[in-house]
Amino acid sequence: MALSLAMFSDFICPFCYIGFETVRKLKPEFGFAIEWKGFQIHPEWPAAGMAAAEYRRGMDPETRRMMWARIAALGATVGLELKSPELLANSRLALEAAEFAKECGKAEIFEERVFRAYFNEGLNIGSQSVLGELAAEIGLDRDEFKLALESNRYGSRLNDNALAAHERGVDGVPTFFVGDYPLVGAQSEQVMRQILQRYVQKMAAAT
Repeated sequence: MALSLAMFSDFICPFCYIGFETVRKLKPEFGFAIEWKGFQIHPEWPAAGMAAAEYRRGMDPETRRMMWARIAALGATVGLELKSPELLANSRLALEAAEFAKECGKAEIFEERVFRAYFNEGLNIGSQSVLGELAAEIGLDRDEFKLALESNRYGSRLNDNALAAHERGVDGVPTFFVGDYPLVGAQSEQVMRQILQRYVQKMAAAT
C-alpha cells in the first residue's frame, strides 16, 4: 500500500510554506504524493487585503519584528528566504486557483509559486491579475484560468475541504495526515522523516 500524505494548508500561513517545502524535500525518499487541501484561515480579511499593521494592532513593532525573525530562521532551515508581507492578502482566490492548477496537473508547481510570490516577492495573491500572471508563468493558459475563476466553480470544493477539516478535527494549519495519523504544525525535516519512517514500518508490519 502506497504512503499517503494529505496537507490542510493556506497560502497566507508561513508555517504552511515551511511545511510544504519540508515534505517536498522528502517526497523522493518516500515516494508519496502530496494531497494538498486548501483551507482558508482568515475569510474575514477584506478581499482587497489589508496593511499588516492593521492586524493585531496591539502588537508593538519590536514584538512583530522578533516574531518574523523566528519565522525567517525556521524557513532558512529548509532553504527559504521569508519576508514579512506588508499587505495581508485574502487567500480565497488563490485557493480556488490552486484547484484549477490541480485539474491541469500542475498543483505542486503552482502552489510553490504562489507561496514564493507572497512570502518572498511581496505580491498580492488576492488579486486575480497577479494570480493570472503566476499561472501563465508556470504554463497554464491565462484565458482558461480567468474563465475558471470567474465561473465560481471551485467554491464548493473549498467548502468541502472545510467540512473535511472539521470532520477530522482540523482547526489550524498546517495539519498533515500521514495515512490517518494527524500531525499539526511545521516540523523539522528530521522529525518529519522519523514520522514517515515509523509509518512505513508500521504499514510493512501490517502486510
